[in-house]
Amino acid sequence: MVFSGLPFLFFFLPAALGLYYLAPRRAKNGVLCLVSIVFYAWGEPVYVTLMLFSIILNFSYGQWARRHGPRRPALFLTVCLNLALLGFFKYAGFLADSVNALGANIPAPDLPLPIGISFYTFQALSYVFDVHRGRCAAQSSLIDFGCYLAMFPQLIAGPIVRYVSVAEQLRGRRETLAAFGEGIRLFALGLSKKVLLANQIGVLWETCRATPLDDLSVLAAWLGICAFACQIYFDFSGYSDMALGLGRMFGFSFPLNFRYPYIARSVTDFWRRWHMTLSAWFREYVYIPLGGNRVAAPRHILNIAAVWTLTGLWHGASWNFALWGAYFGLLLILEKYVWAHLLQKAPVWFGHIYCLTAVLVSWVFFSFESAGDALRYLGLMFGRATVYADDFALYHMLSFGPLFIICAIGATPIPAGLWRRLTQGRPGLAGWSGAALSAGALFLCLAYIVSSAYNPFLYFRF
Repeated sequence: MVFSGLPFLFFFLPAALGLYYLAPRRAKNGVLCLVSIVFYAWGEPVYVTLMLFSIILNFSYGQWARRHGPRRPALFLTVCLNLALLGFFKYAGFLADSVNALGANIPAPDLPLPIGISFYTFQALSYVFDVHRGRCAAQSSLIDFGCYLAMFPQLIAGPIVRYVSVAEQLRGRRETLAAFGEGIRLFALGLSKKVLLANQIGVLWETCRATPLDDLSVLAAWLGICAFACQIYFDFSGYSDMALGLGRMFGFSFPLNFRYPYIARSVTDFWRRWHMTLSAWFREYVYIPLGGNRVAAPRHILNIAAVWTLTGLWHGASWNFALWGAYFGLLLILEKYVWAHLLQKAPVWFGHIYCLTAVLVSWVFFSFESAGDALRYLGLMFGRATVYADDFALYHMLSFGPLFIICAIGATPIPAGLWRRLTQGRPGLAGWSGAALSAGALFLCLAYIVSSAYNPFLYFRF
């Protein structure tokens, strides 16, 4: 079940909200936990047992640590069990295929990936680590912990919510009409990003990708990867906005996951703006424990390389994701030790062009599972095609040109800035016009959802 699907919008969400608000205060977490498990079981009826096991496993560690104090053997065992589940279902087939490519003959398990396992495993590990460090008290209620780990708004695609950031909210939150209205606005914004922008521009990427590489011109290759860049941003950030909005409807405040990454002036800046909760997780639980930047340069370089190799593999069990992570790791090392001074002195426009070009190249590795196909596509982008522009490219450039312009503006703070200027000092105007825009956006999105069969969600595979 996806947030942009009719079953969720017309059946599940109204029922979940109705049950939640009818429940007494002491039962709200139980209701939210139950509807979240139903939400997950809707699409993963077998793998819901993994979710329940994860809840019991990590809750049990917290109870053990509360009674006996933090002990490394117990922490090690819990972390290994979490990673073993993630590793078996996500990476066992990849590892077997990689070893078999060297001449072995290991049976490769062919198991569907449990949706959201990367996200809820990292959330569980954040709880275990923070309880072990004494940064938060162990949760005493299994229902409350289950509500945290299984909460459907951010269960299957984030943002990755650390337990310490919602521990107080699990018991002390209060739902308000203003927060509910803000939640509707955020949900409408995210749904619009997903349905009106990501789905529409994604058609161009699917068209380019379905075209044989030998038939693509240079212009078509650039149009295709630009379309993918828009699709993945509005798809994922739209989902995150919907998750934030749903959280507000249930009284929670989740951390922001995106902050206009395509206006960044460097790759370092880009990763301070893109999927911020994932970057924060790796920084807190991998990079800093390895020594962070408070070590000698060779060790610091090794730390960056390790973190970004893991970041790449977190996104998917294939070599293209490992290359994608290594590529960003290399750029971050170069920005830190080679051309940091040059980027600081360079004009602003140069930083933007450099960053966008670097990111577009990265999306080629991200989108093609075959490294060979990715390199061929990059070759087309940088002039190895026999034709620089053709009728196919010109037609799609003209057809999708207005949508590209809307996406380009929508990926910047310009719309939000204009809205603030128009409504500054006019709370009545902001309230009524915001409600009208949200209602109009929801109606338009529903019309598109009903009429279109193309409604993918790219981050479900992670």
